[in-house]
Amino acid sequence: MNDRATDQPAPDPADPAEFWEGRYRERPQIWSGNVNATLAALVDGMPIGTALDLGCGEGADAVWLAERGWQVTAVDISATALERGAAQADRQGLAARIDWVRRDLSADGVPEGSFRLVAATFLHSPVELAREEILRGAAATVAPGGSLVVIGHAEAPPWAPAPFHERHFPSADETLRALELAEGEWDVGVCEHRTRTVKDPDGRPAELIDAVVVVRRR
Repeated sequence: MNDRATDQPAPDPADPAEFWEGRYRERPQIWSGNVNATLAALVDGMPIGTALDLGCGEGADAVWLAERGWQVTAVDISATALERGAAQADRQGLAARIDWVRRDLSADGVPEGSFRLVAATFLHSPVELAREEILRGAAATVAPGGSLVVIGHAEAPPWAPAPFHERHFPSADETLRALELAEGEWDVGVCEHRTRTVKDPDGRPAELIDAVVVVRRR
């Protein structure tokens, strides 16, 4: 636990903003700092333009996109996470390419706009999250010719606590259906499960299964 957390009250587990602030304050860095490899592979070759990164966390994906010329709006519920992302963008000279927005997507919805790329990478939460409504809102902001990329857990990581294994993680097909896309307006590029090898908290190899959906507005 870092110094910022020691003088803070315990987060209310029923309040998503307080939960995630508490989570990020536990350590100076929560995530790896690397772009999601699946997102990078999917975005490679797409026409560059504006991008919306939903649930951006500490900003690794947003920074990676900005490095490649995208103008990014990065959204998260945690001010601490956004501060870390903004600091990294500053260090890399990318501050002008990323707009960091603190927003409770469940309560306030997806920011208005029209984006060439909308990405939702591991948009999950152990506390309240209106995921399906958020993803439908995300689809509404995709510009003609643009893409929505959704990458999520298809099942809990093997090392996750027991309650997480009892939760339902939507499959790729379920995610696609939940988008309720208008017939004739979209092309489905990807709707599948992908397996990736990672290291568990003890440094041992483990496999994770992701649900990956990519749709393009005609």
